[in-house]
Amino acid sequence: MVILRSKEIRAMEIEEIQKKLDELKAEHAKNVSKSAAAGVYENPGKIKELKRTIARVLTIMNEKTKEN
Repeated sequence: MVILRSKEIRAMEIEEIQKKLDELKAEHAKNVSKSAAAGVYENPGKIKELKRTIARVLTIMNEKTKEN
């Protein structure tokens, strides 16, 4: 999954943001479970970046809902 930037997220509608958030959470869960099963994950930076992107999406989503 491509990491989303703030400008890209702000340009989306709330429904699109929610859809992306669901995709990011699913990918994060998959990567975490894969790393737990294997013991060592080949790209631990990916998990960290996914967590940051999820936080970014949630923050912008909250901002948009407060505007309306």
